[in-house]
Amino acid sequence: MARFSLKSTLASSVAALVLASAPAALARSLPPAAAERCGPRDGVREALTRLTADDRIAGASVLAHGPCGRWTEAAGTADLRTGRPMNATDRLRVGSVTKTFTATVVLQLAAEHRLTLDATVDRYLPGLIDAHGYDGRRITVRQLLCHTSGLADYLDAPEWEHPERLRYRHFEAAELIARALQLPRPEGSWHYATTNYLVLGLIVQKVTGHAPEDEISRRVIRPLGLHDTSWPGDATRLRGPHSHSYFTSGDGRRADGTDWNMSFGGVGGALVSTQGDLTRFAAALLGGRLLPAAQLAEMERTVAADPDRLWPGARYGLGLISSPLSCGGVWWGHAGTVPGGHRVLVAVGPGGRSVAVALNQVPDSLQAELDFQDLVDTSLCDSERTPA
Repeated sequence: MARFSLKSTLASSVAALVLASAPAALARSLPPAAAERCGPRDGVREALTRLTADDRIAGASVLAHGPCGRWTEAAGTADLRTGRPMNATDRLRVGSVTKTFTATVVLQLAAEHRLTLDATVDRYLPGLIDAHGYDGRRITVRQLLCHTSGLADYLDAPEWEHPERLRYRHFEAAELIARALQLPRPEGSWHYATTNYLVLGLIVQKVTGHAPEDEISRRVIRPLGLHDTSWPGDATRLRGPHSHSYFTSGDGRRADGTDWNMSFGGVGGALVSTQGDLTRFAAALLGGRLLPAAQLAEMERTVAADPDRLWPGARYGLGLISSPLSCGGVWWGHAGTVPGGHRVLVAVGPGGRSVAVALNQVPDSLQAELDFQDLVDTSLCDSERTPA
């Protein structure tokens, strides 16, 4: 698939704290005659084996919907202590996929005329951004959503070079935003920064009078019946069946990063969910159940993304990424990485094919990152090709 730089691979372990439009009928099994016309999933299995055997990722899983019905594949281990196999039903931290939930609520509020995408931050939060050359009077809600605000990412601060040292700390959004304002202004017109989404969360709170996490739960999570999706708050442990997550520690050994205080991610990266819930959310969003057509079209208006922050060919909309596929067309969605070890990508491709792909260990080499992206591409392309 698209080529990643090692720089972006390692940076995304912290900084890059995607979605399905297939109709519900695709979740049902197809008749045998239809299933026989679908290609084998050998390519998906090979991609999973490369990640777990060659790249030594602890576990990897795929959940997919498409013309060939609903299917899952997995390889490796969900819990190295017990040896429990990896699967596509466990709960896990989804990192920046959270941003799409937040963007959805912001656009709902725009559709209700409770906020304006081209209004400035200062209109809603006067004085919040006013330091070291950063000016909230010149930054709009739209720019926050698509990472063109020019704000630095607090996760680029020196203390986040070793995030495991901060894993049990509580953070407030205002504290993290203030830290970002102390950092040099990024170069270029597009710079991925979770700071943008913490500011959006404060705008949602100002407009609605409710905590942004509560508003997202009220408007998205509960109405869609996403029973395995939740905000962890300061709880460091995952509840219910979950995959453990692993990262490479400073001494080069694999460490368990499952227990982690995710308050540093907030509405930009703290959600816990499952691959099934993510595809359900995506189907509702891209199927028009959560946003009017005009606001969904706004989400899909993209700008070129910096390949060192994402990857070559990627474009960013309002909380959505688009990326080219080897079989033609693009996928829409979002990716998420958390420093404890989970990496998730949910994507919908042409024809309603959608996948949620999960790793329980952060890739720490360029080859592992390339293999992860190849798994996404293969899951959307190869398994739906009709055998010759």
